[in-house]
Amino acid sequence: MTDPATEIVFHNYPQSPVAEKVRVAFGIKNVSWRDVEIPRLPPKPMLTALTGGYRRTPVMQIGADIYCDSQCILRELERRHPKPSFMPTSEAGLMWCLSRYTDGDLFTLAVKLVLGSAGADLPSDFAEDRGRLYLGQDWVEGLKRANEDLPHLVAQMRAPLSWMNSQLGDGRTFLLGADPAAIDAQMYHNIWFIRGRWSGGAAMLSEFPDLVRWEDNVRAIGHGTSNALDAQDAIARANSLEPASPTGVAANDPQDLHVGTMVTVSPDLDGGEQPVDGKVRFADADTIAIERTTDDVGTVCVHFPRAGYRVSIA
Repeated sequence: MTDPATEIVFHNYPQSPVAEKVRVAFGIKNVSWRDVEIPRLPPKPMLTALTGGYRRTPVMQIGADIYCDSQCILRELERRHPKPSFMPTSEAGLMWCLSRYTDGDLFTLAVKLVLGSAGADLPSDFAEDRGRLYLGQDWVEGLKRANEDLPHLVAQMRAPLSWMNSQLGDGRTFLLGADPAAIDAQMYHNIWFIRGRWSGGAAMLSEFPDLVRWEDNVRAIGHGTSNALDAQDAIARANSLEPASPTGVAANDPQDLHVGTMVTVSPDLDGGEQPVDGKVRFADADTIAIERTTDDVGTVCVHFPRAGYRVSIA
């Protein structure tokens, strides 16, 4: 029987492209995981009870440790399940640098392409939520501009697709060679999103035959093995356990953080999201983990990446 303290619990919904990135990562690792389906739109009370207010998708839970953002999730998966590695070559540092593009500017471009192409057909509640999340306070103008700029956005997307097609032009199975890597999952979720959510996606992608061949190879990896779990059971699991993550702050922290420092953490952009508060349990160049205690979930440790997130001392 699987140990609840170490079993992967994944809070996501099927249509989420970022969740698809992690689901492919589960496939690369060939792991088993419990699937908690969350709402596509706020409120997400069961999720935010665990995270302290963070509402983005997806979130991974292992016992009473809660991992926010796919960057943090993939690092923890690699630590717990090192074989097969997400980094099958010696360029791990470069792959993490590239992930800031695939998960940042490239994903934002894909969002603008998908939302902008929908125009007036985009449901108003979804438009408001995702527009605010990715385009800031002036999201109405941002969506209008994306619709008007659609040919420009397509031109901007074709360039990185052509780069990928060139990378794969020697017949390699995956981006780095014979073995799938984190960068395959990180790039694939953008392609999956464009193909599945934009009516012009399939036609544009067909221009790049080696990219489409690679896409088929990544899809064939699968998602590992999953079984459904009720959200309330996930909360009860957190409440029955204690965080297992390490304690400490690495030297030379630029914000002079210490174990026990009260902080708030939020994405480093204007998405209108609620900061998460807690006391520092662990921090280094890659990660900050904060501990928080509430009546409904007990004591949990919520993990965030440092890159792309703002840590403010309370």
